[in-house]
Amino acid sequence: MIPFDELKEFLDSKVEQYNNPAFIEVDPIQIPHRFSKKEDIEIMGLLMATIAWGNRKSIITNGEKLIKIMGNNPHEFILNYTTPKTLIPFVHRTFNATDLDFFFRSLKDIYQKSTLESLFSNHNEIVGVKGRIVNFRNEFFAVEHENRSEKHVSNPLKGASAKRLNMMLRWFVRKDKCGVDFGIWNSIPTSELYLPLDVHTGNIARKLDMMQRTQNDWTALEEVQSILCKLDPNDPVKYDFALFGLGAFEGF
Repeated sequence: MIPFDELKEFLDSKVEQYNNPAFIEVDPIQIPHRFSKKEDIEIMGLLMATIAWGNRKSIITNGEKLIKIMGNNPHEFILNYTTPKTLIPFVHRTFNATDLDFFFRSLKDIYQKSTLESLFSNHNEIVGVKGRIVNFRNEFFAVEHENRSEKHVSNPLKGASAKRLNMMLRWFVRKDKCGVDFGIWNSIPTSELYLPLDVHTGNIARKLDMMQRTQNDWTALEEVQSILCKLDPNDPVKYDFALFGLGAFEGF
């Protein structure tokens, strides 16, 4: 086990290395960064987080396709969206035109009633980010949909680590002052944010003895999160940059 002070010094240096505007150039976050209106950032952020698995270049390419589909004006497009007779052709791995149509309809329902942020502002009986994700998921699927679309929004109640939603929350909540994360949501404290646990962050966390569990599920996430909160209780998710960078860019 690496001594705590050495671990913190090492990971803090990696956060500084990767938490800067150069990170945007190779990350799907570049797509919502092409917008300045809060609602446009939110819509593109949710869609990009949803398709953020697989080849990063492919994710970004399909993000650009989504921008074209929405006429470079996501919020206005969503507010005026009605399901066409022939669904808009789109596919990213298992996310297809049927799923996209549902996401558009659900987002329209959300923005006609309130805001995307408001769905995460509540956590009901489950305190913290887990409860916020569950609340969002319940509201998001209140609109008529096919069962197939439910697999595209992780359910932590079934043990999922909700990597993509935790990543999206990092984007929207964290005020990093470095130009990467947006910090456009004020109703959720940065101290609550959880690590987007994926292959890279999970593997590095295990190599650094921050996590023993072999599955990348919510139980594993709680394990590594307990360490991250000791490293920085006010901004634990900043270490996403360090763990991801070590895995994806350095092959640590």
